Amino acid sequence: MNRRDILAALAASSTSLVAGRVWAAPKADGRLLVVFLRGAYDAANVVIPTGSDFYYRVRPNLAVAKPDAANPLSALRLDADWGLHPALRDTILPLYARGQAAFVPFCGTDDLTRSHFETQDTIELGQDVGGSRDYSSGFMARLAAQLTRVRPIAFTEQMPLTFRGPNAVPNIGIAQVGKPGIDERQARLIKAMYQGSPLARAVEDGFRTRDDVYRTISDHAAQADRGAVTPKGFELSARRIGRLMREQFNLGFVDVGGWDTHVNQGGATGYLADRMGELGRALAGFVEEIGPAWSDTVVVVVSEFGRTFRENGSRGTDHGHGSAYWVLGGGLKGGRIAGPQVAADEAHLFQNRDTPVLTDYRALLGGLVGRLYGLDPAALATVFPGASPADLALL
Repeated sequence: MNRRDILAALAASSTSLVAGRVWAAPKADGRLLVVFLRGAYDAANVVIPTGSDFYYRVRPNLAVAKPDAANPLSALRLDADWGLHPALRDTILPLYARGQAAFVPFCGTDDLTRSHFETQDTIELGQDVGGSRDYSSGFMARLAAQLTRVRPIAFTEQMPLTFRGPNAVPNIGIAQVGKPGIDERQARLIKAMYQGSPLARAVEDGFRTRDDVYRTISDHAAQADRGAVTPKGFELSARRIGRLMREQFNLGFVDVGGWDTHVNQGGATGYLADRMGELGRALAGFVEEIGPAWSDTVVVVVSEFGRTFRENGSRGTDHGHGSAYWVLGGGLKGGRIAGPQVAADEAHLFQNRDTPVLTDYRALLGGLVGRLYGLDPAALATVFPGASPADLALL
């Protein structure tokens, strides 16, 4: 028997025990999935300020053309001032048209380091940037502690900072799930070893959780093999996540890399467009897989910061500040650009280079989870200390 497999099973088991005993019944039936785009995606080329002449002047190689029904590579009209990248035509735009997607530009954090790692930590911790950091307290762990009947999970290889807290949360690298390293005979032996001990129930629950996740994923893979289109990368992962959140979990986190576009970023086509196409198909697959549960599900797409508003000399963009967050959900009051806005022009650049932050991400998330779960101000102050929730009337 592999020691690592045994320890993993025990870790999962302790989580399962906690889930049944401490996190016991949600205040609402809502599901929340946070999708973290690591690397800082170029929001200005995805949620595009098509009403800005300045955008087209400072991005001669990267700008996506203004909406034009005759041009399939032009931006997709969202409103008079904003457009969506054409790679999202068949996936995210239909959700927007149904009021199930909204975009919050000028969103982000007051962390000014422009460091991927520093700002990713800032986002995941959800603490006041001006205070000392507690790396053992992530905002999703604090959120879980405020809920009852919550079943949290991180769809990641390593436990993310956001779920660090006093209670264990299971994590699983959802993209590559192999057959469990401990077979049924070995599992029976391990359970017998702990029979009668305080850990007996934890071990039993741990193996049950492991087997349920593996069975769910394996069944879906088998279905895909019978003539269905075989998705890849995050497209496949998102469908697995949708299935698991439909049946077992209701508070999830997943991260997706590949968004640091300093060189040859592309415009309507190219590297970023390809990544956006994959992301759009992944999220559309998640919606399809979660089925009727989509009506009480919220997905928030975040990134550590935006990128420079002007393109650089390598036909890319550099580390910036403000970004655009996505909010998706079956019960959303979307189909709009939400939150405070200013003109996307030179006069409103932050430090003469970046999109400014007008909506703090903690305020945005605080307003969303407050609505989704019915949390009172005291609970929200625990989840996001020092931040006032912003109710953008999205739920």
